[in-house]
Amino acid sequence: MSFDLPSMQIIGVRTPLIKPGDDIVNMLCGSLNENEIFLRDGDVLVLAESAVATAEGRMVDLSTVIPSKEAEELAGKYCVDSREMELVLCECDDIIGGVPGAALTITKGTLSPNAGIDGSNAPEGYVVLLPENAQKSAARIRAGMEEFCCCHLGVIVGDSRTQPLRLGCVGMALGTSGIVPVEDARGSKDLFGKPLNITRKAVADNLVSASQLLMGEADECIPCVLIRGAPVKMVKGSEEMPIFTPEECMYYSNIKQK
Repeated sequence: MSFDLPSMQIIGVRTPLIKPGDDIVNMLCGSLNENEIFLRDGDVLVLAESAVATAEGRMVDLSTVIPSKEAEELAGKYCVDSREMELVLCECDDIIGGVPGAALTITKGTLSPNAGIDGSNAPEGYVVLLPENAQKSAARIRAGMEEFCCCHLGVIVGDSRTQPLRLGCVGMALGTSGIVPVEDARGSKDLFGKPLNITRKAVADNLVSASQLLMGEADECIPCVLIRGAPVKMVKGSEEMPIFTPEECMYYSNIKQK
């Protein structure tokens, strides 16, 4: 194989079970040392949001939640535990519909079932909320990891989401640090020299999707994936994830008008 061909390496980082209050940076550093993985400039670490949120204490005991009347009504409508629905109401910006088992919400500016609240990979009777501020989480973890490895890294906190009219989950970046999460390709030329007018590359989302293949959705215990050789633009700080308003989104705005 020619070494001139573009390539990218993806390495799963297995850790012990992460619990509320754990120092996720120390756990990652320990796992990297144990497996003799040495980070380099330009490496990108993709972290599962559930692991980050758990370490940050975002795990909730449902027995402590008292559902409101609205939560009970919506729980009956969408076949969701009324206590979980109460948390959905607290976490989301808006509920726009749903199906049996999930309310479709807008949460932190994106479409998300049940406001991203998940009972998988949590003890029985508990659920895990999304990180309160995934962007700040990514920046904090990057600072800690860069101090450990003395090199410039990118960090992405990602989640798995379903796509409209598609079966299965793909990756979505909730927060990033050290990289440009969405690259603007407008003005560049295609294979035939025609300029691109609307294309933007969802770099961070695509890296999360690639990582999901190793992270899995069950008991893999791989909350972090190291991506080496990714074609990303590195930055010193953190760039906010650019998002559409619902009115600007081609899919949402057209469906909502029906």
